[in-house]
Amino acid sequence: MAEAQTTRRYDLEERTFKFAQRVIGFVNKLPKSLTNMEMGRQLVKAAGSVGANYIEANESLSRKDFVMRIKICRKEAKESCYWLRLVNCNKELGKEQASLIQESSELMKIFGAILQKSI
Repeated sequence: MAEAQTTRRYDLEERTFKFAQRVIGFVNKLPKSLTNMEMGRQLVKAAGSVGANYIEANESLSRKDFVMRIKICRKEAKESCYWLRLVNCNKELGKEQASLIQESSELMKIFGAILQKSI
């Protein structure tokens, strides 16, 4: 049982890492404009923070610290979704934008479920 939880934890670490990588690739392909540059910067920060805080949660020293980090993961996934919806992309990037919005929504739900089980 403990091995299954460890595997799932690292699968989520990998999933959040891949999400951040995909966001970086997406932002690099966005049309260059002042607003996209600023929103892209915010998006990359939020997307990277999801995984970074999940790693911190896995290394937490207390249940309270774990819960706080998971709340931050959920918040950053939600913020990522917000910035993804705001960026102005061309039609070629529209499918990737929708896919990333879907992934950020799924991550929000996953972290919400973890939070519910942890409280």
